[in-house]
Amino acid sequence: MIGPYLRRPPVRGAAARAAEHTERAPAARLEEAVGLALAIDLHVVQSGIVPLNEIRPATYIGKGKVDEIAGLVKSLEAGIVIVDGALSPVQQRNLEKAWNAKVLDRTGLILEIFGRRARTKEGALQVELAHLTYQKSRLVRSWTHLERQRGGFGFLGGPGESQIETDRRLIEERVRRIEDELEKVKKRRKLHRASRARVPYPIAALVGYTNAGKSTLFNRLTRATVLEADMLFATLDPTLRAVTLPSGMKIILSDTVGFISDLPTMLVAAFRATLEEVIEADVILHVRDVSHEDTEAQSHDVEEVLRALGIDPDDEHRLIEVWNKVDRLDEAGRTRLDNLAERKPSSERPVLVSAITGEGADRLISAIERRLAQRRVVLDLVLDPADGAGVSWLHRHTEVMEKSLSDDGKLAMTVRVAPDKASTVKTKFPMH
Repeated sequence: MIGPYLRRPPVRGAAARAAEHTERAPAARLEEAVGLALAIDLHVVQSGIVPLNEIRPATYIGKGKVDEIAGLVKSLEAGIVIVDGALSPVQQRNLEKAWNAKVLDRTGLILEIFGRRARTKEGALQVELAHLTYQKSRLVRSWTHLERQRGGFGFLGGPGESQIETDRRLIEERVRRIEDELEKVKKRRKLHRASRARVPYPIAALVGYTNAGKSTLFNRLTRATVLEADMLFATLDPTLRAVTLPSGMKIILSDTVGFISDLPTMLVAAFRATLEEVIEADVILHVRDVSHEDTEAQSHDVEEVLRALGIDPDDEHRLIEVWNKVDRLDEAGRTRLDNLAERKPSSERPVLVSAITGEGADRLISAIERRLAQRRVVLDLVLDPADGAGVSWLHRHTEVMEKSLSDDGKLAMTVRVAPDKASTVKTKFPMH
């Protein structure tokens, strides 16, 4: 495992302070890359940082380092060399020739993990689509028989197409089939969302950096048994569960795939159907591992993915920051975080929790309730007590907060409803 990282020129002032929070140290970046390799059961025999002044077009790193690593690969009898960077097809091919070993870059490694983790048919299709898109650009390195031609049959004889053209055509055909399948999945998801829209259940979606503890927190809040493990990308396929809040309001809680720095664009595109649960969510819980030394940089990476999905990470009406794993902090670290949270405006104040011990779970539930209440309209309605169908409709389509008989024998109901449904309720029922 090698981490070839560009040396950053010294920067002073505000720009330097901003970069300090959003850029990881090379050692931390390499440690994460090693974690990615371990997540697919690779045995990492050696890892090291390769500082770069510039990226070489042919081999990414300098010739001297290429030769040095070639010697290491031979002596260690390594079968795979992982380069924590984005290699072009030419760079990958040249390095494989120089090292006489399979070379995997960061994108290929993440795709491999996603391929192992996908459990549902939809997840497997999304990963395969991303993998084929990646593979299509790399056919140049995969074949040593490009000079072979395949002729036609009968009157259609002739030089035929080269093997690489055949492979590219087969990939394109498979991509089209997968896209058709995913379009059907997307339509099914749209129908599911439409059916949920008829029921007044708001959605709260968990997002965060991989291994931030989202699935553990999801299990804590829903009492479910979603896979939780101390590894990168332990959960890939989305999970949804209904949760009843203390007020009686029911919500749908959604656990989604974790994000990571330099998440391949093709994966964001492929998983857009899955991530639509986040796009459609009423409340987004940004779960952060505040015990991690790179928590600020991880937060920045998550915000970048949210922006790619068209979500404003600074939307204080929709986002709640959840500072998880506070149980791992010492007393001084906990005091510092408490003070930091208290200094933030109440609308942006994070909720400190420990998904493992349950600390802060009640505060988080209350924060979700408050945020949802702010986004919903309260209506006071008057009904005829004999209008059983109307009362039943309100129970199905709104959150009934209060119900009582008034002095004039009318049924007074106070309901809470999403803003886009308020006009429908006002049209169907007289206001108090």
